[in-house]
Amino acid sequence: MYKLLRSFLFWFDPERVHYFSMNSLKRLCRIGFVKNFVRKSFTPTGNNQCSMFNIQFSNCVGLGAGFDKNALYLNELELLGFGFVEIGTVTPRPQDGNDTPRLFRLPKDKALVNRMGFNNDGVEAVAQRLKAWKLKTEQPSTINHQLIIGGNIGKNKTTPNEDAWKDYEICFTALHAYVDYFVVNVSSPNTPGLRELQEKEALKKILTNLQTLNAKLLNPKPVLLKIAPDLSKEELNDVIDLAMEIKLDGIVATNTTIYRRLPNTSPKILERLGPGGLSGLPLKKKSTDTIKHIHSRTNGQIPIIASGGIFTGADAQEKINAGASLVQVWTGFIYEGPAIVKKICSVLNKK
Repeated sequence: MYKLLRSFLFWFDPERVHYFSMNSLKRLCRIGFVKNFVRKSFTPTGNNQCSMFNIQFSNCVGLGAGFDKNALYLNELELLGFGFVEIGTVTPRPQDGNDTPRLFRLPKDKALVNRMGFNNDGVEAVAQRLKAWKLKTEQPSTINHQLIIGGNIGKNKTTPNEDAWKDYEICFTALHAYVDYFVVNVSSPNTPGLRELQEKEALKKILTNLQTLNAKLLNPKPVLLKIAPDLSKEELNDVIDLAMEIKLDGIVATNTTIYRRLPNTSPKILERLGPGGLSGLPLKKKSTDTIKHIHSRTNGQIPIIASGGIFTGADAQEKINAGASLVQVWTGFIYEGPAIVKKICSVLNKK
């Protein structure tokens, strides 16, 4: 059924289809019996609970950052069975992102290319939305909500790199009361100069400042780092060693790649699409190799959330075998459809 719907939707602009689909689901789920049908159809069965940094997750399958940038669809994503959703990337000030079109499908390789550029409503608007969602879900008359929220934070495009730490601090402070963990995004290829913040000294300044702020609060939240799959071995080792040194809570591996050699899509098509981050099946091996290296170098001491090329339960199991504790989907969700969480959990439950 979903394959038929997907073949129709893939005729249209990916970004417009994204908002059309999620807004349609949002409207439909206001109808009681539709909402119950969606929940019953897509919620994983059995005991899928898992724990990471003292947080209990209803299941280990989450939705990566960039899908619900502005925390608009949390109720609907919970109905689709996700154990956690990472909102953002959120920046201090609203920004439009890069010019459109900026999201492209590569169906022959089950991939996407995006150069969104941290388009979002700004941290104040997102914080207010999360506050309202949190208040509503805590009402005695509502069902028991178990969705864990991660806050993926970044810097505005116009903020110089030397002042980037201030942007991360602003977002951290504004969202702290409303998210369960944070992810520092310095690895998107779509904001000029952002990946330079993965250099050890710049990264240390950002992370240690957040850790200092966190330690002063009554309810400190885990702080994770999202890394690129394109780091050299030396650069990756520097990041891992820093994470160990400052006792970082975890790593998300990985963001999108600038790698462009694909087996089924011609170089001419890729050149015509222009720059951007590649996600999906071609990222699978690079992501898994990065996870294995982190797990090996740290002796499993740093928790890892896996992201990149996860479409099936076997893909998720591969990431877990490599050293990940949780997995995130994004491109896989687009290609496999709303049953992806239930399908992955059914495979993981058999292991």
